[in-house]
Amino acid sequence: MDFGFLVVQSLSGLASASSLFVIASGLTLVFGVTRIVNFAHGSFYMLGAYMAVTVVPWLLDFDRSPLLFFCGVLISAAVVGVLGVVMEVLLLRRLYKVPELFQLLATFGVVLMVQDAVLWLWGPVEIPGPRAPGLRHGVEILGQRFPAYELFLICVGPAVLGLLWLLMHRTRFGILIRAATRDREMVGALGVNQAMLFTGTLFLGAFLAGLGGALQIPRVSANSQMDLSIITEAFVVTVIGGMGSVPGAFLAAVIIGQLNSFGVLIFPKITLVLVFLLMAVVLVVKPWGLLGRPEAAAGRAALPEGILATPRFGPWEKVILAVVLVATLAVPVFGDAYTVKVATEVLIFALAAFSLNFLVGNGGIVSFGHAAYFGLGAYAAGLLVTKGGLPMEPALIAAPIAGAAFAALFGFFVVRLSGIYLAMLTLAFAQIAYAVCFQWVEVTGGDNGVVGVWPSAWARSRDVFHYLVAACCILGIAALRHVIYAPFGATLRAARDSEQRADAIGIDVRMHRWLAFTLAGGAAGLAGGLYAFSKGSIDPTLLSIPMSIDFLAMLLLGGMQTVMGAVAGAAAFHTIKDFFMPLTDHWRFFLGASIIALVLIFPRGLSGAYGALRRRA
Repeated sequence: MDFGFLVVQSLSGLASASSLFVIASGLTLVFGVTRIVNFAHGSFYMLGAYMAVTVVPWLLDFDRSPLLFFCGVLISAAVVGVLGVVMEVLLLRRLYKVPELFQLLATFGVVLMVQDAVLWLWGPVEIPGPRAPGLRHGVEILGQRFPAYELFLICVGPAVLGLLWLLMHRTRFGILIRAATRDREMVGALGVNQAMLFTGTLFLGAFLAGLGGALQIPRVSANSQMDLSIITEAFVVTVIGGMGSVPGAFLAAVIIGQLNSFGVLIFPKITLVLVFLLMAVVLVVKPWGLLGRPEAAAGRAALPEGILATPRFGPWEKVILAVVLVATLAVPVFGDAYTVKVATEVLIFALAAFSLNFLVGNGGIVSFGHAAYFGLGAYAAGLLVTKGGLPMEPALIAAPIAGAAFAALFGFFVVRLSGIYLAMLTLAFAQIAYAVCFQWVEVTGGDNGVVGVWPSAWARSRDVFHYLVAACCILGIAALRHVIYAPFGATLRAARDSEQRADAIGIDVRMHRWLAFTLAGGAAGLAGGLYAFSKGSIDPTLLSIPMSIDFLAMLLLGGMQTVMGAVAGAAAFHTIKDFFMPLTDHWRFFLGASIIALVLIFPRGLSGAYGALRRRA
């Protein structure tokens, strides 16, 4: 490789880094001030691109000048900023004091609603944007051609950084943003109108996301998958740089841009892994990021104290449990093939959701990447059958072992953190696992996955397999429930409610949490292995962020206040998604609206409603 090629490759990385910084700077500001984990930030980026491919060509019909092109870009970003204000007023104002878990779910509900709105307004076909007038040519650099628009993008990042520095240091609004990033409670105590501050910050954050999307239209066609493709990278930049630090976001974006640019040349098969591996290393070594401050991680706990109640089954609960067990066993007798399929999947997801509630409700360990262990269990079982030639029985035993082994490996580092940084590290490890399964094509099949994961001959009947799944899932749930009521579970709750007191009386908090993380990973791995045999195939979506969000939504729907709430939530969520969502083309919109309604109106879920009725009785 000659020197000119390396220079051009580096410039390409800087152009990507500049675009990424524009987007991530908005996410950094929003989190620094509001402490909101805004998953919908990627939706604002996508809306910026769609608004630009609509507004910019209309303006260029009058005069194909660079001025009108960039006016259209700014108008698009401003419209997205207004949409950010609408979301803040209608939704986020009600979420500032709730745990990060509820914020993530609510903003993911916005993601689903925006995706459906985009499909309804602009259709499913990608829309290419116009090229920037005056910047369509290439520039000769050391014998290599480089697009002029890419050079312009390289200048955008430092320009935005400079403008943000002036805003933060030379205006009252910017000074309030810096103060809120350091100590939001003190800013409120001094009489600052926090509602206006938060609204202004959301406008600025959404404006920057929309600007980043609008600037991409000469390079990338607007499409409905842009949001999820960018939000993970924006989170990585925000976490590596330091949540709340704009200069840190700029530094992280440059590092990641160069890592992506040269990683393709040096490590072509693990380019997706490198970014998340860097994020994991930074979180382990310096949890608050490269230029962040430890104070920025302070604030409310990830979960309210005493969120899980552990009453024993009363007479009515025993009756309900008996009815559920009888219905589960009777499904193959009275139900058709589709009903048996749905019931089998409900049992599998019930075990996965219960294992997550074992972490979240009982241990206070908020995991944003629990699908990793579900998917790794599925891959362990599937690959042993298809590549290793083993029958279902040993492969199914290997599934929980694989889930527990990877949970033990990742959990060793995860339990050293707390709050939002712990949750982000679980997300980083989950994305590493996803990237490996996606890029290791020779073994995992890449995005095509692996087919032919069938049960043994004796279990291929739908009825027999249903009873096998029922036995495994019921025993798994019963075993985890026994642990919750055992002294080990009580110790986890003690550490959850007051880590300092638990440590003072001699409890090894990290060891207990690490063992709990391993146990939950093993249960999720067993659920993943059963799911692989029920579907007959595996693919990387089993480890993806949407799958983790589904598990969290099941947890929220069932409620984290009771031990068995996750089981009820999994049954309700999967049944609704399987039976009712296919009845409409806009199922994403209704699913997102349902998730938001749960967070705002029904935060205690089904178990909370049942508990309220029980108390009244």
